[in-house]
Amino acid sequence: MDIENLNTNGFPDESELEKIANQLFKSAPGGLQNNSGFSEQVHNQYEHNDTLKQSDGVNDLGKISQNLVNNNNLGFGKVTKSVAGSGISPSAINHPSDFSLEDPQTSLPDPHFYNGQIPKSVAGSGKSPSLQNQDLTHGNVTSHNKLPFETEQPFEHELKEVLSQINSTFPSSQLPHVSAFGINENSYYFLTGQNPLQYGNQLFGGANQNQNTHGISSYVKPPFDINLVKADFPILKERVNGKPLIWLDNAATTQKPKLVIDRINHFYEHENSNIHRAAHELAARSTDAYEAARKKVQHFINAGSVNEIVFVRGTTEAINLVAQSWGDQNLNTGDEIIVSNLEHHANIVPWQILAAKKGLKLRVIPVDDDGQILLDEYAKLFNSKTKLVSFTHVSNALGTVTPAQQMIEMAHANGAKVLLDGAQSVSHMRVDLQKLNPDFFVFSGHKVFGPTGIGVLYGREEILNSMQPWQGGGNMIKDVTFEHTEYHNAPGRFEAGTGNIADAVGLGAAIDYVNKIGIDLINQYEHGLLVYGTNLLKQVPGLRLVGTAADKASVLSFTLDGFTNDQVGQELNKEGIAVRTGHHCAQPILRRFGLESTVRPSLAFYNTCADVDALVTVLHRLKSNQKRSLF
Repeated sequence: MDIENLNTNGFPDESELEKIANQLFKSAPGGLQNNSGFSEQVHNQYEHNDTLKQSDGVNDLGKISQNLVNNNNLGFGKVTKSVAGSGISPSAINHPSDFSLEDPQTSLPDPHFYNGQIPKSVAGSGKSPSLQNQDLTHGNVTSHNKLPFETEQPFEHELKEVLSQINSTFPSSQLPHVSAFGINENSYYFLTGQNPLQYGNQLFGGANQNQNTHGISSYVKPPFDINLVKADFPILKERVNGKPLIWLDNAATTQKPKLVIDRINHFYEHENSNIHRAAHELAARSTDAYEAARKKVQHFINAGSVNEIVFVRGTTEAINLVAQSWGDQNLNTGDEIIVSNLEHHANIVPWQILAAKKGLKLRVIPVDDDGQILLDEYAKLFNSKTKLVSFTHVSNALGTVTPAQQMIEMAHANGAKVLLDGAQSVSHMRVDLQKLNPDFFVFSGHKVFGPTGIGVLYGREEILNSMQPWQGGGNMIKDVTFEHTEYHNAPGRFEAGTGNIADAVGLGAAIDYVNKIGIDLINQYEHGLLVYGTNLLKQVPGLRLVGTAADKASVLSFTLDGFTNDQVGQELNKEGIAVRTGHHCAQPILRRFGLESTVRPSLAFYNTCADVDALVTVLHRLKSNQKRSLF
């Protein structure tokens, strides 16, 4: 091969050497035939592909040599064994002394170790970029020999190789992704799962596979990796009294994944505007984001129409809205409202206020000694005056899951409307309103990993449109004169003034996050954790579990003989363990058990068996110290 240009020292110019390298590269067995400048081409396609940046990160970046996909080794040997099949890019290993082939995913100091994240080139693929079609089960791989003058391939090269393999195996619609507003900077749990073809021994859960018509397994959900879940919640890195925070106060409020925090920041940095009624760009962005969140809520609870979703401040405001609008409009002297003994104060006090105003009567469904609804007694409460049944889906104080569908059917059979309080259910179990069929359903965003100050009232559309507004102002009117006002239909008629736009958008992001993990998988994991915790608490001397229903969600209320509930809470706090002590705004049900307060640990899917172990260890230590002090 002739070299035309030499520099003053008699050596070839660098550009000439690059030409030689490219020609050798193209002529190599299995090389990139007739594709000079491939690296730059892929780089440019990635950098300027706005569709990719705003999507799931799995769309096609352009064609790649099939020889490269099939051979992976350019004919010069196979890839390095140290990373083959580990799911970690060779260029991503910044801590080689810590890396272990036997445990590639956990031998590095943090699951998001690469500048705080796993590179997108391998996130969730479970394969080394250079390994595409190698058999992962035999490990017959050797060193990759570089070509003469071969430089490190750019990151986009690795990305292209991985995406080509993923797209040929898994439909993009089934891949985990961040759908919210195109933010791809952060590594979230559902982006950094293990190899979707290999499921480990994760506790209480795992991914599933479906087979298509060709018998090829397709990806459904990543395995539940609790360490990656916890890494998505920044506050769980906090230390309290020098100890890592263990958050067991989830029935009061849940913590927020970074996805939600980033989404709210993005709104204020790029979209902040009042919604509707404007012709400028930011109003359009804000309106789109707000209404998209409403649509996400509709799908999350399977409401029949997006018009049935009203944004409010939370569960409490939603119940008050129904009481002051539908209740004030439809209930008359002598009418009766049924509530249960399990209710939070927010589902008692608004009805008491309305009853005092309108001359109504409240009747109460009793519970048994385990905290379960007595359905036979419930049936006896109905009469011709019963107009409304309002009850909780899950008790915040005991964790009891009520037989909601059966109770709703009984109420409807007796001509009564039903309000179902879902504040404690939406984060733990699937809610299908078209199946449950309540007339109203309410919940708070902060209970389902979203922001505070935002919540949802669901109402059947024909009922909402027949209800009088409970607040007047802008945004809820069609026309106003000094003689008459015409209101919008739902949901607008109940959203007077400037609402909590940013936090509604944040709630939509929280729903995205829960959906990516899967509410059924969350339910399965939390149930296992609840059983684990219940069994350990039963072994603590002098501990009384309060609420032992067969069907429970993630609440573990108890008292400890010889200690006030505040003393227990304070001792737990010394170890960084956050629990709720007090009456939990549910005094009637605690008094049913002869108590004024309890200690209430409550679980979420980011809690672990180790968290429960830490809780129980403190309780055993308290009892042990108490015993020693007696002698």
